[in-house]
Amino acid sequence: LSLSQSLETSAGFAHLPLAENDRTSALQIKSFLADRLPDVSVRCVVPLLEIVGVSNGQPALYRYVVETDVHPDQEAEFNDWYNTEHLAALASVPGTVRAARYRCLDDGPQYLACYDLERLDVVNSPAWLAVRATDWSKRVRPTLQNTRRSMFRRIA
Repeated sequence: LSLSQSLETSAGFAHLPLAENDRTSALQIKSFLADRLPDVSVRCVVPLLEIVGVSNGQPALYRYVVETDVHPDQEAEFNDWYNTEHLAALASVPGTVRAARYRCLDDGPQYLACYDLERLDVVNSPAWLAVRATDWSKRVRPTLQNTRRSMFRRIA
């Protein structure tokens, strides 16, 4: 379980990585946490890919979370883009400690990516913005739906 607090609100965020077939346990744990941490949004997720960032070993004080759905007809290309280009390129940006993506088992959006960062300004750095502007990114980005981006301070 990883817990973070929003920089914009008092809300907290937790994602709980589980095995795909552990849906019952996920719902029980989610209910348990909801009763004890009412201001924390808990997402039950299945790990898809994790990449050690170029700044591995440094303190990851922030977690940048991107949640999104993708049009079903474009899902294969979306996953190929994320697994082949996007996640690895963002993990190589200075200040990125770790990059991981997940598929959500509960409420949408269906996909979630977490970037553990040393500093807040990493997501506005020229290197980060260059990754977001690749030709493949420009093709995939219009197929995304219900995208939410949030910055959190890591708690645990």
